[in-house]
Amino acid sequence: MRTSAFLYPWDVIGDPDAPARIADLGVSQVTLASAYHSTRALTPRHPGHRIVTAEHAAVLYPTGELHWRGAELRPYAAGAWAPGDAFGRAAEALAAAGLDIHSWVVLAHNSRLGAEHPGTSVVNAYGDRYPWAPCIAQPRVRAFLVALAAEAAVRPGALGAELESCGWYGLAHPHAHDKVAGVALDDTAQYLMSLCFCPSCGQGYEELGFGAEELKARVRRALEPVWRGGAVGAAGAGLLAATLGFRTGVARALQEAVVRAVRARAGAGFQVLLHADPRASRCGADVGVDAEHVLGVADGVVVPCSGGPELLEPFAAAGAPSPAAVLAANLTVVSGMGGRPLALADDVARVVASGATELRLYHAGLASDADLEAVRRSGVAG
Repeated sequence: MRTSAFLYPWDVIGDPDAPARIADLGVSQVTLASAYHSTRALTPRHPGHRIVTAEHAAVLYPTGELHWRGAELRPYAAGAWAPGDAFGRAAEALAAAGLDIHSWVVLAHNSRLGAEHPGTSVVNAYGDRYPWAPCIAQPRVRAFLVALAAEAAVRPGALGAELESCGWYGLAHPHAHDKVAGVALDDTAQYLMSLCFCPSCGQGYEELGFGAEELKARVRRALEPVWRGGAVGAAGAGLLAATLGFRTGVARALQEAVVRAVRARAGAGFQVLLHADPRASRCGADVGVDAEHVLGVADGVVVPCSGGPELLEPFAAAGAPSPAAVLAANLTVVSGMGGRPLALADDVARVVASGATELRLYHAGLASDADLEAVRRSGVAG
């Protein structure tokens, strides 16, 4: 079964042993970050450092000035954590070890964009902006994301791309020193706290028959029991149902435009996968999608399966008429992040029984030596 391990360029650059170490796991592919959000990452084996701090969302290669000249919104270059063509240097070293390279592109998750262009951000029913979450209903944001996807996906040496956050982002965000867990939010409350009320979204609600101010007030009323420790109730569920069609339509249009732009730039044979969740209301890295629609747009999906194979099953059912669709089960193999590398063979058996056609291992650069040895001994990547 084809298996790919996620990596950052800084896991490879400056560590001459990294390519052989990854190849020794038995994987045939590396999904290598080419555009990524801010992060603080451990590098447990690197000879030159142990922590990499990526201070802001950035592309990990030199942008094409001709492509971006005059653009209001444009990608940010990485700093000292990934200077120059970090993606290209890492990809070349990994390819020399016999590994296929696919680019890993994070789209609608960019805190620096929101800080410097606050009008691009999702704004909730209380007027709070989420700078990490660009609003994909805004034409200028969509244009930026489509252009970013095409450039960051189609890098020299890449045979395909995996697109993360290609849809709505919202409240949930592993933010530095996050303090938003004081009140438990169920899925409906998370959705309501992720509804955007920027002018573009307001126009969309108007087309549904809602006045934006009226809808804001209804959302706040529905959430009031939550702040007292209760549940959002039927009113919140009704608001989710009433607004989901608009948000799903916006996300679908973005996904179609992004995949079309990547394919136009890459040409035939370039594989495009989306990180996806079959629950349409979900926001975040694995965006909520309609399973049948997304498999008609992209070549397949990457689905979070560390908690079990349940999220994979709707894609398997939807993809039955299209046996060529890639259903990649994403399994965390970092024990310190909740992964189960010692039980990897059992977990793989479960996802394969639920329809997985490929595997993704998150994340070979973050894992300890013991975790990587467990992956190697499991034999699942061979």
